Amino acid sequence: MATRFDPFRDIDRLTERLFASVGEAQQAMRAMPVDLYRSGDHFVLRCDLPGVDPGSIDVGVDGRMLTIRGQRSEASNDVEWLTQERATGTFARQLTLGPGVDLERIEATYTDGVLTLTLPVAEAAKPRRIEVVHGTSGAVTGSASSDSPALSS
Repeated sequence: MATRFDPFRDIDRLTERLFASVGEAQQAMRAMPVDLYRSGDHFVLRCDLPGVDPGSIDVGVDGRMLTIRGQRSEASNDVEWLTQERATGTFARQLTLGPGVDLERIEATYTDGVLTLTLPVAEAAKPRRIEVVHGTSGAVTGSASSDSPALSS
């Protein structure tokens, strides 16, 4: 049996392990990229979670902190990896929600590897028109004196 020795491959593997802890935050963001936009009277947050077990997805709100967690399992351990670029393990993202979001009516769906959260705008934060009441100008009868308490200068 021939033994294969590739010093560059071993150096690459060692370097990857050394910098893995430094890049964990960046890896988590790459592992769960999000898009956020407003459409009418709600916000839409979309998270890419391909390959994540739908049963492992957990969405929760604590105060104004929205937390999204999901887990992608590692493939079988009895393989020899040639390239492994897809991150595995538990991923989490936290976002702070502003006071304009109705926390009680948040909805979540997971379809084709994309988690979609619908975040309704709170009634108090929605734009509204204020009706202007037109008054009638009435004639004042009686005599006016400089001692009138209604208006003073």
